[in-house]
Amino acid sequence: MGVRREAHEFAEFLAGVPAKLSVPGLDLAIVRDIVESNHRASKEPEGVTYAEVDAGGVPALWAIPQGAGPDRALLHFHFGGSVTASMHSDRKAAGHIAKAAGVGSLVVDFRLAPEHPHPAQLDDAETAYRWLLAQGYEPRNIGSTGHSIGGTLAVMLPLRLLAKGEPPPGAIVSISPWTDLTMQLPAVDANEATDAMLSRATLERFRAAWLQDPAVDYADPQISLLQADLTGLPPTALHYGAYETLADDGAEFGRRLADFKVTSEVHPMPEGQHSFILGAGRVPEVDQAIQQMGQWLRKHLGA
Repeated sequence: MGVRREAHEFAEFLAGVPAKLSVPGLDLAIVRDIVESNHRASKEPEGVTYAEVDAGGVPALWAIPQGAGPDRALLHFHFGGSVTASMHSDRKAAGHIAKAAGVGSLVVDFRLAPEHPHPAQLDDAETAYRWLLAQGYEPRNIGSTGHSIGGTLAVMLPLRLLAKGEPPPGAIVSISPWTDLTMQLPAVDANEATDAMLSRATLERFRAAWLQDPAVDYADPQISLLQADLTGLPPTALHYGAYETLADDGAEFGRRLADFKVTSEVHPMPEGQHSFILGAGRVPEVDQAIQQMGQWLRKHLGA
């Protein structure tokens, strides 16, 4: 019963944010301030310290667990549909994943839309990755992680590197990724009543801000991961919540990973919310998933 209570309380917390955002006339700065409060859902991870850095011109934040190995690192991308959130809103959740993996995590504060539309976010992801390489990290010792739009970027970055003929990170953990920008999968509407954070209307606003080119094709493989050629993608652990509007995005992407014979694990969380990782340290099911993520990264990064 305790587990169900904690998961229910977490869902109630998430639902409170859209309720605040429903007030008419809020400007984007206020919206961003409200979304930033999502960090309060995560408990502070013990034994993790933080340090802000300039990652080649991109602001970033190291989350460094006690005893972290010096030669491996995670590159972490936050949620927010490309429009909201920051490295600060993901600091604690990223710290929990870093602790489970036993390595430091560089949380990237990529530029936000609509001021900076696609591909600014992916450009910043690549810049931060190259900064890690310049610090002496080997590609095979870097893990690409993130949730929501960050889970999308965690896959887009290795695909961009592969397209350039360059070695990708050694492993991926993608949580609640947005993989179908056409938004035609059934769960987008079917799960709207159970997703405490997202709705079709919210996704449409994010999409319009992120993809501003009037000629854009939402099915473009460079935008919709469900259409992408996944050949050569590094080992990928995929996690998503069964209650979220993007549940089918996760399930279908899991099938694509199998189709391309990518070494992968797919973990749908029963009754799980979108970006459930924000419940780190408070919801036992979330902490169990984080331990799975840590084991995956330890295995494939050789930590």
